[in-house]
Amino acid sequence: MRFLKGHGTENDFVILPDPDGEVDVSAALVAKICDRRAGIGADGVLRVARTKQSHEVSELAATAEWFMDYRNADGSVAEMCGNGVRVFARYLIEAGLEHGSEFAVATRGGVRRVRVEPNGDITVDMGKPVVRGESVATLGGHEYPGLHVDMGNPHLACAIGAPVAQLDLTHQPGFDTGVFPAGVNVELFNPVGTSRAVMRVYERGSGETRSCGTGAMATAVAAAHLSGDVTGTWTVEVLGGTLTVILDEETSYLSGPAVIVASGELTLAE
Repeated sequence: MRFLKGHGTENDFVILPDPDGEVDVSAALVAKICDRRAGIGADGVLRVARTKQSHEVSELAATAEWFMDYRNADGSVAEMCGNGVRVFARYLIEAGLEHGSEFAVATRGGVRRVRVEPNGDITVDMGKPVVRGESVATLGGHEYPGLHVDMGNPHLACAIGAPVAQLDLTHQPGFDTGVFPAGVNVELFNPVGTSRAVMRVYERGSGETRSCGTGAMATAVAAAHLSGDVTGTWTVEVLGGTLTVILDEETSYLSGPAVIVASGELTLAE
């Protein structure tokens, strides 16, 4: 099986080209691929499939030719991945599967339109964030109130007073399973001024990652609510770099780098 490796602000993925839907991507295989000692190592797997051949999203085939079948590092299926969409788009461009500076990608969270910027960054129209109320994350004996933000996948974004660099995120923060029965991505962030936030994230199914695109979106939404202005441009600093989030009345955008770093042949077996 052919594979490629890419990352967006060091949120890294293994890409499996499967245009004809011939690859059986089981949870066990994904977990082996993502193992950083016994496999290739990644935060998740992006399977590249034709939308019309993917029963989950076949109704989107008229809008987007390619489907991003995203799996978390533990093999669980995920609805969306903001950094993953940008890396997926970069692969489509470099493989000659998409042409021009704008096109659409199908995901379990809906169609996402992407645009290649003059500087090489990729911008994704992430749709309008849905704020579903407030909840609480617990970590190290502390409770952190936060905002429940739906970006096609669930997030709990919590502003904290202590520097996020001091947090121990080796274990998953606690959360209300009644509010998040399918789990949640937890972002802990420090607002900095009126347009910047510093964030760390614990992703469900993957653990702490160097970056999370939808998490950066949720963080910007939560920070904007705290500032009193729910629109504007936010810079979100993550461990792996910097992402730009634009919030307006109708939708939201995520912009940042996406890089393919390697390719090869996968010989792992279940």
